[in-house]
Amino acid sequence: MALRFLNTLSRSVEEFVPLDPNRKLVRMYCCGPTVYDFGHIGNFRTFVFTDLVRRYLQFRGYEATHVMNITDVEDKIIKRVREAGLGLREYVSKYEDAFLEDLQTLGCLRPHHLPRATEHIGEMIQIIDALMKRGIAYQAADGSVYFSIEKYQGCGCRYGQLVNLNFDQMRTGERVASDEYTKDSLADFALWKARVPEDGAVFWPSPWGEGRPGWHIECSAMSMKLLGPSFDLHLGGEDLAFPHHEDEIAQSEGAGWQAPGQRFVKYWLHGAHLLVEGKKMSKSLGNFFTLRDLLAKDYSGREVRYLLLTAHYRETFNFTLEGLDAGRTALDRLDECLGKLQELAGGAKAAADPKLLESFTSAVDDDLNVSAAWGIVFEWVREMNRLLAANQLTAVQAAGAMAAWERIDSVFGLGRKGAEAAPPDIQMLLEQRQAARKTKDFKRADAVRDELKAKGWLIEDTPKGARLKRV
Repeated sequence: MALRFLNTLSRSVEEFVPLDPNRKLVRMYCCGPTVYDFGHIGNFRTFVFTDLVRRYLQFRGYEATHVMNITDVEDKIIKRVREAGLGLREYVSKYEDAFLEDLQTLGCLRPHHLPRATEHIGEMIQIIDALMKRGIAYQAADGSVYFSIEKYQGCGCRYGQLVNLNFDQMRTGERVASDEYTKDSLADFALWKARVPEDGAVFWPSPWGEGRPGWHIECSAMSMKLLGPSFDLHLGGEDLAFPHHEDEIAQSEGAGWQAPGQRFVKYWLHGAHLLVEGKKMSKSLGNFFTLRDLLAKDYSGREVRYLLLTAHYRETFNFTLEGLDAGRTALDRLDECLGKLQELAGGAKAAADPKLLESFTSAVDDDLNVSAAWGIVFEWVREMNRLLAANQLTAVQAAGAMAAWERIDSVFGLGRKGAEAAPPDIQMLLEQRQAARKTKDFKRADAVRDELKAKGWLIEDTPKGARLKRV
């Protein structure tokens, strides 16, 4: 069975065929964070979804090149910089570092390229210049440069490829300088914004005067610089489809850099909105969570990642603390089963169970149907527990089951809670407890067990000896 995605561009499920003639290399881009504050859980749903796509492509034998931009100049950032009285890099570096830490906490693979917008101003100017020369962009009286939707469509191009736009009902003929504009506006958007006093020291020279880029041009410049004028996959949240991604297509294809018959991007994948406690996130409602807020509530990045991976990426997902608690229980069931399998396997080696892998692959090939994939995994857990309880598994069979799970986990990226190595001081306490048991000093042994539990470690007594497990 072939891998299939719902392509927003065609509004249909399509077989995935890379542009690479050898059908091996996949080039993918995801709109990254705007680093004016800490990332919230809605942002991270998109980034975990992107990580899932990359991991699954690699699982299926593709070589993925993953680019995620860092938006470090934009309207909200300039406002915060002005309010804080700091330099641009000084302000954004804190939130950029925090984002990368959060990405690691969630078990996401680091993108191969993390370009900053401020380091690609020259590439943005090149695209704008190409648009000016083709008559698709124009300079306004204030010195700003705008993309003309009318002129773009006059060249035989289509505006409204990702979303169905009702041109008759939309407000047309407007010019919008802000990076974000209302969904009912069919507006010429800013490519280059002329310098104004509120910008402070945030400006660059250009053929059209001092200023800064518009938000939409940033992604076009960075993606085409690193992946070429045509690439395979562009990912992001559904809220970016219009206007941001629509404008990306317009300015990228308007520049005319693609080969004849090629598009800017072949497949567009959009993740659905995340609700928190059944409502849109809002600080006033008390349901606005950064990842750090959840960690402070004693949830782990692994538990958050698991919950974000339980729903299909195109389904609006209700993220709740009760869901995190249920996720913790589910992971404990999985970890317990894996621990028993590993113990039984010992040093045995075996090929991965093909039946489990085939079922898993069939599910995820279907537009990343993780819900079905988790159903398969937990049915497997039930069967393994039944066989383990009945002593009907050999060491080799257990090793084959573990090998299959490790392949599956290369996609889910969850790791194992009990796989963490105990530090030397914890190992020393375990040895003290074992020594106390040998001398039948059970009071001391129980006291050490309680001390280990207080430090976040449990002792599991197994036929092969005592084993430490992280709580």
